[in-house]
Amino acid sequence: MPGAGAAALGWALLAGALLLPPLPVLPLPQRRDVQETEAHFNITYTDWVDSKLLHIYAFNHSVRRNRTEGVRVSVNVLSEHKDRPVLFVVRQKEAVVSFQVPLILRGLYQRKYAYQEVSRTLCQPQTKAEVETQHFYVDVSTLSVNTSYQLRVTRVENFVLRTNERFSFNATAAQPQYFKYEFPEELDSVIVKVTSAMAFPCSVISIQDILCPVYDLDNNVAFIGMYQTMTKKAAITVQKKDFPSHSFYVVVVVKTEDEACGGALPYYPLSKNSSPDEPVDQHNRQKMLEVMVSPAITSEAYVSSVLFCLSIFLSFYVLTLLIACWEGCRQHKRKGLLSAMDSPSLDTGHSHSIPDSFLGRAYDSYGYGSFGNGSSSSTEGVTDSLGSTEVSYSYVGQEQFKRRTSSAPTRPLSIPMGERSLENVAGRPRLDSLSSVEEDDYDTLADIDYDKNVIRTKKYLCVADLARKDKRVLRKKYQIYFWNIATIAVFYALPVIQLVITYQTVVNVTGNQDICYYNFLCAHPLGNLSAFNNILSNLGYVLLGLLFLLIILQREINYNRALLRNDAHALECGIPKHFGLFYAMGTALMMEGLLSACYHVCPNYTNFQFDTSFMYMIAGLCMLKLYQKRHPDINASAYSAYACLALVIFFSVVGVVFGKGNTAFWIVFSVIHIVATLLLSTQLYYMGRWKLDSGILRRILHVLYTDCVRQCSGPMYVDRMVLLVMGNIINWSLAAYGLIVRPNDFASYLLAIGICNLLLYFAFYIIMKLRSGERIKLIPLLCIISTSVVWGFALFFFFQGLSTWQKTPAESREHNRDCILLDFFDDHDIWHFLSSIAMFGSFLVLLTLDDDLDCVQRDKIYVF
Repeated sequence: MPGAGAAALGWALLAGALLLPPLPVLPLPQRRDVQETEAHFNITYTDWVDSKLLHIYAFNHSVRRNRTEGVRVSVNVLSEHKDRPVLFVVRQKEAVVSFQVPLILRGLYQRKYAYQEVSRTLCQPQTKAEVETQHFYVDVSTLSVNTSYQLRVTRVENFVLRTNERFSFNATAAQPQYFKYEFPEELDSVIVKVTSAMAFPCSVISIQDILCPVYDLDNNVAFIGMYQTMTKKAAITVQKKDFPSHSFYVVVVVKTEDEACGGALPYYPLSKNSSPDEPVDQHNRQKMLEVMVSPAITSEAYVSSVLFCLSIFLSFYVLTLLIACWEGCRQHKRKGLLSAMDSPSLDTGHSHSIPDSFLGRAYDSYGYGSFGNGSSSSTEGVTDSLGSTEVSYSYVGQEQFKRRTSSAPTRPLSIPMGERSLENVAGRPRLDSLSSVEEDDYDTLADIDYDKNVIRTKKYLCVADLARKDKRVLRKKYQIYFWNIATIAVFYALPVIQLVITYQTVVNVTGNQDICYYNFLCAHPLGNLSAFNNILSNLGYVLLGLLFLLIILQREINYNRALLRNDAHALECGIPKHFGLFYAMGTALMMEGLLSACYHVCPNYTNFQFDTSFMYMIAGLCMLKLYQKRHPDINASAYSAYACLALVIFFSVVGVVFGKGNTAFWIVFSVIHIVATLLLSTQLYYMGRWKLDSGILRRILHVLYTDCVRQCSGPMYVDRMVLLVMGNIINWSLAAYGLIVRPNDFASYLLAIGICNLLLYFAFYIIMKLRSGERIKLIPLLCIISTSVVWGFALFFFFQGLSTWQKTPAESREHNRDCILLDFFDDHDIWHFLSSIAMFGSFLVLLTLDDDLDCVQRDKIYVF
């Protein structure tokens, strides 16, 4: 039975096979004729090929171990039919290179470009023998009919580049060039510089290891090694440790389009009868270039540059210590003389008198401008003079209150300095003796809100009028500036550091040097950092910021000791001492150094705000500190100040991202700028005694009617009005400039607004200080002069513009320049040096500007 079943199955399979249709018979491949030719260098072979013919050209050449010669294959297909390509295959000992002609390369939007003439340099395999004969073959084939071509193989002259020797050559998209460089024994790093007189066509410079194949076409040059796009300049620093063979290839490729280098996208011509996929012939798109390999700096240069940087900024510590010792000795002598003067005389039994000039009052009178002569003990003497009457005074937005006015015209009088000595300070009530230090007391006066209007709206204010709050309350208020900025710094810096480390890692792994906008002609790597010199030069911000904090700490310690001794000068004289804003300024300077260093790890479009954020903060804090000097009670709180600075940084980011050529953005920003200027002007003019509510327009119209229509009266606060009018003119002009010109660098434009306002207020402060009969002591005067000079030189180097992320990386490199200091630092590094010194000097000016008032009572110091 099993045998019968198997037989039945066999008959069934046979019957099925007979019923199936026959399988198609595949044609046998046509036999291709092979034609071999013993070929030689420097001979042009003109021949034809079709689908039935395969040409093989056999070449041989001698290779020496200590000498490298380049071999270049050039082909030209004479057929005009772009749809009939010819395939060329070069077979070598360790590599195979193949390409078709016409060569089709793609650009943006998958555009096709065809090239009839193609030249490729062959990869040179290494040999261990002293002399070796190597063979390679060029196979020519096609599936087209009867296509003519030309073939030529030549040796490349100057294939090996020499140190400090220039070499010129031409390249096209289909005829790339590459050369070999071998490190000498004495060099550890070199700079490969490639230049061209013509910006376009756009090209790519690549540094690749000695490997086969070499990636030398537009569509594969970015696969390995380091590369950067180029118009007129390119420079890549190469270190020997990165290449095991101590040699590398310099590859130059011309791109099919110029868009990557900032050029216009070419018109893509299409004939009526052609399809969009038809490739375009770019004809003679070539570029002449020049390459030179020069030695980079040695390790000794790194050490000397670091020591130079440290010596510059540590010298400020030494200078500060010497000045502190000198000042301490001077104060000690003064105290000894004061003790001697205060002790009774052995002859008369009376104490000696102390000349006013010794106490720092060297000028004769202390007047407020060019006012009339006379004497008065304080501003209260003006408002509470004899013959005064009670009149009703209406203030915009406030309730009615009464003010005493003199029956006769009264003006602030010139006050002889002899009358400005301390008046029984011990007998004065201490305003802060019974106050609490809760935040609710920040804006509380002894006589409630009614007293604020009386005090703050007087025509002539003295510092005592605006220093009525509890010292402990104000100290706590201004310390918040420091703690807030310290918190901001921590939360801001940590993600920044993480991000720039990621950027640097991406650059090192991918080799794409277009990610970061360095000055490549002066970018010295160290470890994983590509431009260590740009990071090192920011050390000055950190060291000088720390030094400023130490100076403030010493001043605060001395002041607190004076308070514990119940020193009358510390209690009742001079500008009120509040150090919180100074601590915030020092911290901001240190953070500017740290974040600027982070930015220069990989400067580019996406992290520019790291370098500018704390610049805005420094400008804002300086203005706040200058205002706080004579307005300690009404200065802005830390929360509102940092909120405004955060808004400025927000506009900076939005302006850079969306502001370029955006009319709507510039209109909105200009309107906000002008409105903010008007609101701030109103706040400053009325000392905060106004309200922004639904009745603001009605009150404005009422003031305009009463002061301008009904009776033409001048402003009550003339000096304040002059400052605010000038400030509005400058800010309105800057707003108009931005709206009309629309500068590309919005971040610098915004910073310029802050600096212009700071300089205006500082100039006003100096002028009013001198008008008021005050003087500037030697140390602040020297600081002002030296800081102004340093700022001038610093701005000169800042505007050199060695790179800019507003352009493409290739266009940015056109601005690159060589190092100018110790062959290590460039112009921007010197800007870092000088600007850090200038900022430190500016802080010292703010710190010491009013030291001449330390022995003057606060009710004799005018507010402006």
